[in-house]
Amino acid sequence: MMLPTLRRFGGLLLGAALAGCQSGDSETLLSGDVQGTTYHIKMVLDGLQVDQAELKQAVDAVYNDIDLKLSNYREDSEISRINRETGTDWLNVSPEIAELVDIARQVHDKTEGCYDLTVKPLFDLWGFSRHQNRVPTDAEIAAVLPHIGMDKLEVDVPEHRLRKKDPALRIDLSSIAQGYTVGRVAGLLEAKGVQNYLVEVGGEMQIKGRKANGAPWRVAVEKPQPYTREVERILDVQQTDGTAIMTSGTYRNFFEDQGKTYSHIIDPKTGRPVDHHLLSTTILHPNPTWADAWSTALLCLGEQKGYAVAEQEGLKALLIYGENGELKERFTPAFGAEMPMPTIPPAQSNRIEPNPRR
Repeated sequence: MMLPTLRRFGGLLLGAALAGCQSGDSETLLSGDVQGTTYHIKMVLDGLQVDQAELKQAVDAVYNDIDLKLSNYREDSEISRINRETGTDWLNVSPEIAELVDIARQVHDKTEGCYDLTVKPLFDLWGFSRHQNRVPTDAEIAAVLPHIGMDKLEVDVPEHRLRKKDPALRIDLSSIAQGYTVGRVAGLLEAKGVQNYLVEVGGEMQIKGRKANGAPWRVAVEKPQPYTREVERILDVQQTDGTAIMTSGTYRNFFEDQGKTYSHIIDPKTGRPVDHHLLSTTILHPNPTWADAWSTALLCLGEQKGYAVAEQEGLKALLIYGENGELKERFTPAFGAEMPMPTIPPAQSNRIEPNPRR
């Protein structure tokens, strides 16, 4: 499932360790259902007096605030109102929207334009927005392409403004909003004094510190195969300063037509779903918003270009791709240098924490 604000498929698995509230040398769990997805928060309170009911209300308020601003599924959201604007004047927007567009623009510029927030018309055309998938005609794609491109969107971050150079431009923040959401919830915990935690929203997460028993947080990366939920690899996150873990994949949101598979990751240059062998990307990054954007961007680029860009940018990235009917893994040097690569334990292990997806 997914938040209405975002498209999220592939990633991190929730283990039996999240089954309930615990105390003593274990973590306190806070979980819930919100806007089409679930969230799980594990906290080491260490004597902190945290009102869990109050905290849950605060978490829900964060989700509601973000949904009202960023959701393409709500006609009354701020981004939907921006998309309906037919002028080219500067528009005053929420600071969050200006910030996310600016981050997306930077990732766009570093990925040959493969990461692009303006693909919403193409996403709609292929039916991914409402799960009414179909293969559009060449003429339909050609009609939409002139209205796609981050170069047609200006952002003024200090003044919180956007300007659409093309009135037909429409923006979709799905590929970055969930990371931002995770960061907001993590910030809420830290404001309460919680320094050891795991925040998971719809499979995306941020972790900091260690578990109650002093062990590192363990995250299971999902095997990128449709119709099954199996563990591909376990990551023991040794560093304690905090990191986001985001995974994007092509193997959950796709459709088949006349023997051909079409992914929901669309190349903004061609107007068509990507056609390469990269199945999932997992990013570790101090900032969950950046991690979210990068995981989609690399997935758009493919196994060769994606790896090259990740290496050039010093990203901690795991790319899983198909080759001759087998799954292959490739870690960037930055990722491999920090984290041990343990042997994959049995998938039924109850000590595995969440794992990303998209």
